[in-house]
Amino acid sequence: MDLEQIKKILLALPKQGLGAPLAILIILGMVILPMPPFLLDLFFTFNIAFSLIILLVVIYTLKPLEFAVFPTVILIATLLRLALNVASTRIVLLEGHNGGDAAGKVIEAFGAFVIGGNFAVGLVVFIILVVINFVVVTKGAGRVAEVGARFTLDAMPGKQMAIDADLNAGILTQEEARGRREEIAAEADFYGSMDGASKFVRGDAIAGIIILFVNVIGGLVIGVGQHDMSFAHAGEIYVLLTIGDGLVAQIPSLLLSTASAIVVTRVRGSNKDIGAQVSSQLFTDPKVMYITAGVMALLGVIPGMPNLVFILIAGSLSGIAYLLSSQSKQAVLVEEEQAAMPPPAPEIKELGWDDVSQVDIIGLEVGYRLIPLVDKNQGGQLMNRIKGVRKKLSQELGFLVPSVHIRDNLDLVPTNYRISLMGVVVGEAEIMPDKEMAINPGKVFGNLEGINCIDPAFGLEAVWIDTNQKDHAQTLGYTVVDPGTVVATHLSHILQSHAHELFSYEEAQQLLDNLSETAPKLIEGLVPKILPLGVIVKVLQNLLQEKVHIRDMRSIVETLAEFGIKSQDPDILTSAVRAALGRSIVQEISGIQKELPVITLEPDLEQLLQQSLQTAGESGAGIEPGLAEQMFKSLEESSQKMEMEGSTAILLVSSYIRPWLARFVRHSISGLHVLAYNEIPEDRQVKVVSSVGQGT
Repeated sequence: MDLEQIKKILLALPKQGLGAPLAILIILGMVILPMPPFLLDLFFTFNIAFSLIILLVVIYTLKPLEFAVFPTVILIATLLRLALNVASTRIVLLEGHNGGDAAGKVIEAFGAFVIGGNFAVGLVVFIILVVINFVVVTKGAGRVAEVGARFTLDAMPGKQMAIDADLNAGILTQEEARGRREEIAAEADFYGSMDGASKFVRGDAIAGIIILFVNVIGGLVIGVGQHDMSFAHAGEIYVLLTIGDGLVAQIPSLLLSTASAIVVTRVRGSNKDIGAQVSSQLFTDPKVMYITAGVMALLGVIPGMPNLVFILIAGSLSGIAYLLSSQSKQAVLVEEEQAAMPPPAPEIKELGWDDVSQVDIIGLEVGYRLIPLVDKNQGGQLMNRIKGVRKKLSQELGFLVPSVHIRDNLDLVPTNYRISLMGVVVGEAEIMPDKEMAINPGKVFGNLEGINCIDPAFGLEAVWIDTNQKDHAQTLGYTVVDPGTVVATHLSHILQSHAHELFSYEEAQQLLDNLSETAPKLIEGLVPKILPLGVIVKVLQNLLQEKVHIRDMRSIVETLAEFGIKSQDPDILTSAVRAALGRSIVQEISGIQKELPVITLEPDLEQLLQQSLQTAGESGAGIEPGLAEQMFKSLEESSQKMEMEGSTAILLVSSYIRPWLARFVRHSISGLHVLAYNEIPEDRQVKVVSSVGQGT
């Protein structure tokens, strides 16, 4: 078989995955088969080069995980070296009697040239190398690897929790978090493997000592017993060959041990190789070099010392210190020049949606003297009271009231606060943080000394009093509240009055989603087959504007599903829903009493209003101003009369004109409720206490 045929066979072999099997086969071949001296020289030389490559790769690697296969490489290199020891032992014992080159030129060179042919010197050198490798490097590296593996495993849960926290906070993406977890697992595996690989290196050093003694004793026995050599001659030949063999094996072993020690002792988290770390941390301060140069120069002038050597080292260190000092001064000058230069004009980035600030749905701004009311660290309870207000209103209205964004505003008067909805101010007042408000509910038995004011929530007369006057004020019939309660009550009143403005598509969809869990078919048939979401939102806003809660979403949705087929007019649908919620509406107004005192319109006036609305539309523009004013006065008088008699003022009209009349009196006659005939439950008896006509 010629060279071309062998080349074709090798090219026909698969090119992937042959390295490891070939290495194992070669190692087994060296252990089992006798090797010629030339091949042994080749493998010894390769072993030295391989160990040197490993050491240099470790030095120039930035992170240990970049050389994650290092523990496996240690195992392969150790097995290769032990296999070479077995092969060299075989050839030394078989062919050693033929001369120094019988075991190959490499062993002869290390036995003759390196130690000068003196087996005593070689033995001492070999023992020193073994002590350095086994006692110093290998033992220390093994201990560091063990501790590093333990701390790496102990730190894994904390690192995993940190990754989960960053993931939940949005700092990391799912892919980045997965990569971090894989890196942590790989790091733990690496240091665990290094802990075990250090045992290979230590065992290799022990094996080298044992092989040395076996070769010396075996060589003497074979030389004297089989080849009739004198003891001195046999000792000279076999000891020199054994020492040469041991040195050839121990030098790569020492290189590999050094590489292992560098890997486990280097600082984690650095992005520099060993050389860069040493130069950046050891040779940075010129003072250290100057002091060291001075000490060396002082030792160099002492009589009897090798003056030239010490002076040469001192001069070199002085030169290094001068260069470091010059570089440091140059760096300072560059920094000063850069600092003196005018800063570059900031680059104006392209505008994006992030630059558009959104208004707060509900905002509360306070002056700086009111900050203690909202600061929990200073004992402020306003935050908890606002949470209580939101919870109470959410339960009463039937939807989740949005959060209140609280912040300080230095532009406000120090004792003022401001309430805003959708960025628009809807309420503002001044309070005294170190006093309490005594509110006159309408009937008190005396006057109080203090600062007169108006209750911001309901417009009642009030007085700011000192805290020690609280008991006296309560005995006089005043309602006494602290400043935090004043703000919370004002906020609650505003949120109730503007509940329909706080309700939007998001809240409507959430209510429908909640109802779909108990009545999925009802929701499926409503949106969007019968009614669009926008119409449903408008109906619910109408109900909230008329102070009707929307807790009974099942009845509301059933009514919308029934009447939505006939009409999509929000006002017509609102009237239908109000009729379905009539029992709840009446109970909210008058309680559970059977008799319901009401105000009505005379038939002529009601018919006139109905005709005017049909002609002019919902605006009511066709109604004469004089008639409207006269009707307004009559309704106001009747309402006040009913309230004085202890009854709730209710105006009962037809369902057609009820929406217009409700808007007509909403902001003018407080306490007057406008109901339609079809909203009165069958079990309630209507009692007409007054009737408003055209001539009233």
